[in-house]
Amino acid sequence: MRYIFILIFVVIFLNASNITPIPDKIKFDYKKALLGKKLFFENKLSINNTISCATCHDLKNGGDDGLKTSFGVEGRLGDVNAPTVLNSVFNFSQFWDGRAKDLKEQASGPIENPIEMAHNFDDLVKNLNDTEYKKDFEIIYDDGITKENIVDAIAEFEKTLITPNSRFDKFLKGDENAITQYEKEGYEIFKNKGCIACHHGINIGGNHYNKFGAFSHIQSINLGRYNVTKDEEDKYYFKVPTLRNIELTAPYFHDGREEDLKDAVKTMAFVQLGRPITNEEINKIVAFLKTLTGDLEIIK
Repeated sequence: MRYIFILIFVVIFLNASNITPIPDKIKFDYKKALLGKKLFFENKLSINNTISCATCHDLKNGGDDGLKTSFGVEGRLGDVNAPTVLNSVFNFSQFWDGRAKDLKEQASGPIENPIEMAHNFDDLVKNLNDTEYKKDFEIIYDDGITKENIVDAIAEFEKTLITPNSRFDKFLKGDENAITQYEKEGYEIFKNKGCIACHHGINIGGNHYNKFGAFSHIQSINLGRYNVTKDEEDKYYFKVPTLRNIELTAPYFHDGREEDLKDAVKTMAFVQLGRPITNEEINKIVAFLKTLTGDLEIIK
């Protein structure tokens, strides 16, 4: 089995796309996105009016909640770490296990999840029709408030949550002075160790699944993609997370097991790459990772 992983690793590494910068702008429907923004911060989406999308996705602090695992209505504790919503438009699927194919499917999940918002769309639509949202929706959608239109608006807002202009993106665009020599050395180690085999593309991740514990077994209660497919081969496979804004999104991994970014890098070297790594190499990689923090401009 290990030889299979090595073969896969070599194939992926040799064919890995370059890291590409995030565009300065992205096309979106402004009116829908503005309505989606209002819904994103709306507690009425939860059954008891206490939880909004922003509860687990703090846009001012990395787009997640900073908790090991998130909580929902009445303090109900979930079993996964909330992934950042920032740049999620660039992911090839949503959630750690990839159960949602796009942002629309993702937006509907938490609303009806009994551990999160614990609502249902039939009642939610009725409730919102008794508020100013009725007029808001009718201006944009011919059929007014529906489940499809609620998630469409939220997804349109989430589409806008991109973080361009990171120092590393400026470096990719030709500004050699955007990152330091030390950070450049971290990038070279990041590539030479093999991190780039999984973390590449525009989101530096988020574009495929990989096994957590590829070279060394690691305990995980969550079975990853297996929960969706029920295929034994998918056990412990998770969507590779984006590394953009990674310094802001602790704790790390699907179960929030690592609080410190250095410890997360060390764990990855051991269980994903099967390679030794020195403290100095870790420090340089972390320095590089901190160049991936970009600018978020929330629409007004």
